[in-house]
Amino acid sequence: MSSTAQRRRPPTAQQFVLDELRRAITSGELKPGTAIRQDALAERLEVSRVPLREALKILEGEGMVVHRVHRGYFVTELSLDDLREVYRIRELLEAEAVREACTRLSPALLDTLDEAERAVEEASEAGDVSAMAAANRRFHFALIEASGMPRLIRLISTLWDATDAYRSLYYVASPNRERVVHEHRAIVEALRAGDVETAVRHLDEHRAHAVDTLREILAAQ
Repeated sequence: MSSTAQRRRPPTAQQFVLDELRRAITSGELKPGTAIRQDALAERLEVSRVPLREALKILEGEGMVVHRVHRGYFVTELSLDDLREVYRIRELLEAEAVREACTRLSPALLDTLDEAERAVEEASEAGDVSAMAAANRRFHFALIEASGMPRLIRLISTLWDATDAYRSLYYVASPNRERVVHEHRAIVEALRAGDVETAVRHLDEHRAHAVDTLREILAAQ
């Protein structure tokens, strides 16, 4: 995990720890099932145990970590069935969000998607998994949030949080990163053409490819 000297601290210790833990999980530095050693982590981040505990409680509520009695916190580990269920629910909810967002499609939204996609592509070429995960989320949520349906957005966000640790496993391989870039471009092209159902289909294929690859990764482990 990066040193405090290398990263600019957010305004509060809790937010700083929260950002560092999220980055470590989404980048794959802390892999699914990894134990979070609170004493060592607090020392490394130069914070007390209080903001660390509060940050872990927030991440537990988001589904990114789990607490086990007498054992402490661990990065959430999901079975293949869990992943399939999460991605299936995402498929249903995101299709609704995207269809609604497309009724409000604007040049500004398309520009935002283009900007996020360029960030995904740059991170992909650099092999920066953490930056790619962040840019990928901006890309998808620019479209999801355009639905203007706050409850639906919160549900989808919770599902994304639960699988963040697995996104890095997918992005670590260059062919997977290249596929993501290609799929994002196809989604934007369909949206620019006003072809909503093709955009939804590309999104479905985008998720399916991730699940198929993760299935192979988990089977190998």
